[in-house]
Amino acid sequence: MAQRSDTYTVMVVDDSIDNLNALSKLLTFKGYRVVPFTRGETALQAAAKAPPDLVLLDIQMPGMNGYQVCRAMKASEALRDVPVLFMSGMHEPDAKLDAFAAGGVDYITKPFWLEEVEARVKTHLELHSLQRALADHNRRLQELVAEQVAEISRAQLATIVALAKLAESRDDETGGHIERVRVYCKRLAEGCMADGIGGGEVDARFVETIFHASPLHDIGKVGIPDAILLKPGRLTPEEFEIIKSHTTIGAETLAAVHRTYPENALIRMGMEIALRHHEKWDGSGYPGGLEGEAIPLSARIMAVADVYEALRSHRPYRRALDHSVVAGMIVAESGRHFDPALVRVFERLAPEFEVLSARAGEGHAP
Repeated sequence: MAQRSDTYTVMVVDDSIDNLNALSKLLTFKGYRVVPFTRGETALQAAAKAPPDLVLLDIQMPGMNGYQVCRAMKASEALRDVPVLFMSGMHEPDAKLDAFAAGGVDYITKPFWLEEVEARVKTHLELHSLQRALADHNRRLQELVAEQVAEISRAQLATIVALAKLAESRDDETGGHIERVRVYCKRLAEGCMADGIGGGEVDARFVETIFHASPLHDIGKVGIPDAILLKPGRLTPEEFEIIKSHTTIGAETLAAVHRTYPENALIRMGMEIALRHHEKWDGSGYPGGLEGEAIPLSARIMAVADVYEALRSHRPYRRALDHSVVAGMIVAESGRHFDPALVRVFERLAPEFEVLSARAGEGHAP
């Protein structure tokens, strides 16, 4: 339903006092609040302070003409949606086209019939009110959709974390591994963003995505037999080949999920990380032997985080290594196992890694 007329403010701008008085009396009688002006400049200043609901605007005036006033209104964020009805004694088609080009919604020729002016004002105010109501409704719908998308995202995220926890639960020796790795990945990604590594790829969304996607890196271990995955001693070459297959198993598992949710950036990055986090900068890694920047940045980040975490954790066949030892090993592998740019980020953040690792619990060396 449209607003009541007595809640509307109509600005009338005309250098003719007779026209101004006639329109003011008519619209006031009809219940509108009228603010009259004889010059475009003063009308524009007043509108900027208190936007009206509609403007009746003469074209030929001293100083700013009506076209200029209307264009200035349309350039203002506060006034661009206010409907402008032009009034003019010019009957030429070009004058009318210029009025609409300037942003007007109607053109009333002088001498005007007062009842026609009031009818057009009423129609345009009702239309504008309905447009605002529709815009408000659309905003509410967008908010509801955003809430629903967020709820779906939370559900998907919970599923992803559950899958990652399932993979982790297969190996009792690495409890808490995924929680530590995701923090290391996030800090490395933030370091990349600060240093401009990765160009426009690394932004706040990338940082958030890798934090949530990194737990999926070893999800393929659910397909590795316990006898091999939990073997306390060194693996045979044949067993190691089976262990290596966790990268492709994980990627294939996530690819099936990705077909259901093709727009999900989290799953997409999870696929990259699962498949490529054992690739090495010099091309000696697996499963594809990718080299340098052919390896996705997310997987290169995971490679550093995963190795740091693994060497800092206790294993059945060795004790956890001290932070300084692990940091030195990572730096020594710059250009071989690891992206040199990422190693520089790691070196800068190494003191933070030591603190984060110390907070991680009893599974690490002091």
